[in-house]
Amino acid sequence: MATLFFSYAHADEDLRDQLETHLSGLRRQSIISSWHDRRIIAGTEIGHAIDSHIDTADIVLLLVSPNFIASDYCYEREMGRALERHRKGEARVIPVILRPCDWHDLPFGKLLATPTDGRPVTMWPNIDQAFLDVVNAIKRALNELGQKAKPTRQTVPQPGADVPVSPLYEARSSNLRIKKRFTDLERDRFRHQGFEYIAKFFENSLQELSRRNPGLDQTFRRIDANTFTAAAYVDGEKVCKGSVSVSGRNMGGDAIEYSMSDEHPGHGMNGNERSLVC
Repeated sequence: MATLFFSYAHADEDLRDQLETHLSGLRRQSIISSWHDRRIIAGTEIGHAIDSHIDTADIVLLLVSPNFIASDYCYEREMGRALERHRKGEARVIPVILRPCDWHDLPFGKLLATPTDGRPVTMWPNIDQAFLDVVNAIKRALNELGQKAKPTRQTVPQPGADVPVSPLYEARSSNLRIKKRFTDLERDRFRHQGFEYIAKFFENSLQELSRRNPGLDQTFRRIDANTFTAAAYVDGEKVCKGSVSVSGRNMGGDAIEYSMSDEHPGHGMNGNERSLVC
């Protein structure tokens, strides 16, 4: 069983609890056990308890946020100790970016962070999807650690012999899915969740584009729950524009559509629609 250590700032305790809840499946399969400082028993020397668990953890999760970076204990003691074990190959350190902050140039900035592309958990349209992405990254790390732990030579079991099987690495096909039929409710939820993700992606990308490029301005406008428009300007001149809307007319009300115009889609999309999701 692999052991996980949570290094986090107490201001992010609620997000830590949510991540631990998403890891329940691995815990119930006896694949992992997890520990954080709220598990310390009264009367225990705090620093010694934390150090001993960092020193024995297989994976250390750095729950990164402005509070984590500002915490001397998290940054200097816990992170420093964890990265030293990571450099020695004794443990795996995984940065989990909880909230937007300046982390890329810090000592752990060269490590592959999670969720995907280091997009902060709180910036995902659906926070459960963000934590699922984190869990999948942890599972990949567990699989790699398990493969490294396997012996290079394996003996062939004799007929009738009991063959021990690890719950992590049972031999099986990797393609076990069958075709799923989706209800109208599931389709509608998927379409609207997809639209919210696209809207957040556009809004965040335009803001970052402005920060990185002096002289570039942008507008992002939510018309309603189903429509937004966006445009970018260089020295006041519009250089690109677009609109995205749920339930496009051309696709029978069952799509997300993009138009190369920042006019309200209700005024007509002048033949430039492109279906994104059906």
